[in-house]
Amino acid sequence: MTINILFAAKAERWAGYEQPLTDALTKALPGRDLKLATDFAPEEVDYIVYAPNSDLQDFTPYTRAKAVLNLWAGVENITGNETLKIPLTRMVDFGLTHGMVEWVTGHVLRYHLGLDIDITRRDAKWEPRDQPLARDRSVAILGLGALGQAVAKALVGLGFSVSGWSRSEKAVEDVRCLHGDTGLTETLKRAEIAVLLMPDTPATQNVINAETLAQMPKGAYIINPGRGPLIDDDALLAALDSGQIAHATLDVFRVEPLPEDHPYWAHPNVTVTPHIAAATRNDTASEVIAENIRRSEAGKPLLHLVDRDRGY
Repeated sequence: MTINILFAAKAERWAGYEQPLTDALTKALPGRDLKLATDFAPEEVDYIVYAPNSDLQDFTPYTRAKAVLNLWAGVENITGNETLKIPLTRMVDFGLTHGMVEWVTGHVLRYHLGLDIDITRRDAKWEPRDQPLARDRSVAILGLGALGQAVAKALVGLGFSVSGWSRSEKAVEDVRCLHGDTGLTETLKRAEIAVLLMPDTPATQNVINAETLAQMPKGAYIINPGRGPLIDDDALLAALDSGQIAHATLDVFRVEPLPEDHPYWAHPNVTVTPHIAAATRNDTASEVIAENIRRSEAGKPLLHLVDRDRGY
């Protein structure tokens, strides 16, 4: 029997995914009769490769489908869809994970070593300074999912003193892990650099607010490649103006593209990057999707299955 795989995403993504996904599926399921297309009769679809901004929003007609395989790491735009009754997976792949690790590590090192002093220098002053060691810098990772753990391990490998916080208890080797409300306070008290990698859920929205920013050491740094709603924007701007927060590097926002008149663009202590921290790579993402279909066909558990009750 043919395995019909529906690619449900914007048309421009199909051009980039058609060949890598075809190759990955052929390799993962050799000899199987596979059909990958952007259009099927709903009742004939076995798997849905899905981007939440696609036109497909009603899953009710897809009565034969076994799983929805999300192309994005973020699933907050689909977990509330009441027509979705079958398993949902989120995208966690080698390319996305390593892209995030490299981007975060770069910005942590930028802040740790004070690289902006020399990069933005506009005078001819020769001002030697002592360079700190990573072991003397406390970095906090807020969110210890797959990406947060990968980033934490990379920073530990560089010698940083790394703490991690999550809403539920987690354990990561060589990382001081805390959880819950009291754990968040304790984590932030030591966070000279805070990296936000939490999912966007009702419980995490505005977790960085006036109260939590005040708990951080004066002159701390914020790095947000996670989700825009994690930050109360007005509170962060006020903390930047007062010097409580020295600088923020922000890759994600409540509205994207970030409007041209948003205060972040003009603020001297904000670096805006255009949601580039962890792009999904077509080839490595295709391998993850193909592996999940192979596992499903073999009766094995899916990778990166979403707990829809928790929202991630």
